[in-house]
Amino acid sequence: MAGLLSGLEQFGLTNLENMNLYEEAKKAETDGDGKPKAPVVQEQDFLFDKSFTCPICDREFKARTVKIGKAKLAGSDLDLRPRYEQIDMLKYDIIMCPSCGYAALSRFFKFLTSPQAKNIQKTISSTFKPQKETKEIYTYDEALERYKLALANAIVKQAKNSEKAYICLKTAWLLRGKAEHLDKNLPDYEAQKKQCEEQENEFLRNALEGFLAARQTESFPMCGMDEPTVDYLIAVTAMRFEQYDVSSRLITGILTSPNANPRMKDKARDVKDMLMKKIKEKNASRK
Repeated sequence: MAGLLSGLEQFGLTNLENMNLYEEAKKAETDGDGKPKAPVVQEQDFLFDKSFTCPICDREFKARTVKIGKAKLAGSDLDLRPRYEQIDMLKYDIIMCPSCGYAALSRFFKFLTSPQAKNIQKTISSTFKPQKETKEIYTYDEALERYKLALANAIVKQAKNSEKAYICLKTAWLLRGKAEHLDKNLPDYEAQKKQCEEQENEFLRNALEGFLAARQTESFPMCGMDEPTVDYLIAVTAMRFEQYDVSSRLITGILTSPNANPRMKDKARDVKDMLMKKIKEKNASRK
């Protein structure tokens, strides 16, 4: 009897005639207990190539972007740095045109005035070396380069203080993530960790300076954040650098503000307790 797939040779498929119609599916891999193994989730599983059109050179390009709702939030640091399971989303928040060198945080990428575009073309695009975007994932060092390029763009286009401060804040968070993911078996692990911490502090100081300036001259929302959130960020960062008067004033403002939600007030109370402890320790050390 002719096979079920006989005659396919007319399509050039001469090797398929003897395939088993109901071949048993391959058994799933199992662990030691006989249970199916959980699929291994990799960083690239959270990403896809999203198309963008550069507002500077008008070229279309693709950039690695995190799938909405794919990553699960695991918590946040005292200064609101978000931590996600199995991926650091901060690595993918800079959109960079590989042709002309324009780069910005995703929330600011599309928004440019004509004078800003001209400044970028003159100062950055004129000497920028086109890049090839072929990476499935970004390393922390590659992401850091993109953040620094975005900061350079922000300076050149004379962006608002809040935008420059926000880039500095997120760069500091990125460096914190890099330090956390360093291989402890590296021979220079301690040196690399110290370098990350020093760079993080440098970017945090500039973020603090920028947000303080923005608070005096700009209106809210600021970088998508309301006033209590910005004040909280300033207060936590100021406390880190022992600017206790600034931190105390802003925390008090949050606790008495009718615009601060209960969750933010709870966070502010925690910071107030930490602040009081630090002030007490500092006063004790002077005696």
